[in-house]
Parts: sequence; C-alpha cells; structure tokens
Amino acid sequence: MYEMLHQITIEAPPDEVFRALTEQDGLRRWWTSDSEAVPIEGSTSTFGFFERSTVFRMKINNLESPTFLKWTCVEGPSEWKDTELEFRLESTPGGHTVLTFRHYNWKSTEGFFSMCNTTWGHLMYTLKDYVELGASLPLFDS
Repeated sequence: MYEMLHQITIEAPPDEVFRALTEQDGLRRWWTSDSEAVPIEGSTSTFGFFERSTVFRMKINNLESPTFLKWTCVEGPSEWKDTELEFRLESTPGGHTVLTFRHYNWKSTEGFFSMCNTTWGHLMYTLKDYVELGASLPLFDS
C-alpha cells in the first residue's frame, strides 16, 4: 500500500485548525464549497466537486479534539475507496500548530495518485491561508 505525507506549520492554535478541518463552514472555506459535515465520530461527511460530477463520502473514524482526525473514504472514485486520511495536530511552544497529513492505503501510485498528492500539498496552503488570514478561497468552488 502507498501513502502521501504532508506537513505544514500554521500560525494558530490547534483548536482553530481542528475546527477548519471538522466543521462544515471551515471545510467550505479551504477545500470545497460543496461540503456537508458534522463533527461527530461515526458520521459521514460529503464533499462534492465539479457540480457533483465527483462526490466523496468520508466516514469519521476518530475525532480527538484538537489533536487528531481520521477519515475513511467510503464512496468516491475507485482509487480513493477505502483509503484513509489522517490529520495530526501538535502545538508548538509559540502557540502555533504543526499539521501532519497522511492519505494512505492507496493500492497503486498509478492513475490519480500523483495529481492527488500535488493537490493535497496545495490544499495545505489553502487551509493555512484560511486559518491565519481568514481567506475564504476554497480550491474547489462548485
């Protein structure tokens, strides 16, 4: 199995970053404006792209505020199905957050893998701009 790994420092405390990763309004401001999410462990969040021509459904497996979030892709393109996504947040002595993101259990590096890896890297900076600056510029705006 294959994985993607990204890490970024965000100049905000972990609870602010965690809200942006788990609450519907936050997800709509940095990832996709077509987000339906309730931050409850066991719930399923829906993310639509390109006027819902592509839809991902992510089950929230673990929700440990404000340090850890884990999703499993339960519906979406076949390459994504059953992949897992983890967001780990660590506080720095200066009150900032180090976010380590893993997207793993990919069956292959063929197909969408490389494009998704690049997109996740870009999304880390979109998230950073949202949390630090209040910039509401989702990468995908349906």
